[in-house]
Amino acid sequence: MQAIAVRDRAAGADGLFLTELPYPHAGENDVIVRVHAAGFTRGELDWPATWTDRAGRDRTPSVPGHELSGVVAALGYGTTGLTVGQRVFGLADWTRDGSLAEYTAVEARNLAPLPADIDHTVAAALPISGLTAWQGLFDHGRLAAGQTVLIHGAAGSVGSIAVQLAREVGARVIGTGRAADRDIALGLGVDVFLDLQADQLEDAGEVDVAFDVIGGDVLDRSAAFVRAGGTLVSIAAPPKVQPKDGRAVFFVVEPDRARLADLAQRLRDGRLKPIIAAVRTLAEVPSAFAPDRRTRGRTIIRVRED
Repeated sequence: MQAIAVRDRAAGADGLFLTELPYPHAGENDVIVRVHAAGFTRGELDWPATWTDRAGRDRTPSVPGHELSGVVAALGYGTTGLTVGQRVFGLADWTRDGSLAEYTAVEARNLAPLPADIDHTVAAALPISGLTAWQGLFDHGRLAAGQTVLIHGAAGSVGSIAVQLAREVGARVIGTGRAADRDIALGLGVDVFLDLQADQLEDAGEVDVAFDVIGGDVLDRSAAFVRAGGTLVSIAAPPKVQPKDGRAVFFVVEPDRARLADLAQRLRDGRLKPIIAAVRTLAEVPSAFAPDRRTRGRTIIRVRED
């Protein structure tokens, strides 16, 4: 099968190459997915799990990418709940070969059925962004109707989903980003937009939840805006500064089949829409990973036509 692989950690995106790899093995409770579309995170080439397995052993050449949408091609021993030929989407395992390949092996519990009326390219944009936004806002942030949430990077892949989810539950949303992101964020429904380069972050006032995807100084300063009993949530780094009378949480997204199914239904109902900036081919992955190829929205890799 064709796949994107990487061997040299120091080479970064320049080390990605298109190659032929063996068809994957389906372990116990695994599914082999014939990948139609895949998503990736540019920073994953810095993740230890990209280079080693769960035991810390080198596993290069490794296949990056962890979001996928496709069709079940085979079932491993003991796998239940899914059938061959079924459309699915979800998360590839962190410490195994990922989704930027024609086929990949995934734990069945990491996948959810994909309705026939959702395009694979749209579905592939949802697993990490959608689950991260939900878990950050509600599982860790405990956001509820009538509360105020500060969402950094409101026009980004995670932030844009978080804005839509927060608005739906009836929260007041303050979004931040660059000046060029203002119209996108306002279109998504933020009540107030703050330009991180021109506006005062202190204008956010007190919030019940601060959701950070940026880290650094923005994360450190956000702790001061969390009111008593509130929560500072970050996916960028563990918070160094704690809210005075609140909580601080750093988390890594976890697979959740039931929540994926819920997010898919929101897509079908028109209540949720990921922002997709570009769709590329498998051969174009190395250039899409390049640090200077920033886009307003997700870049999705179409591995094969539907």
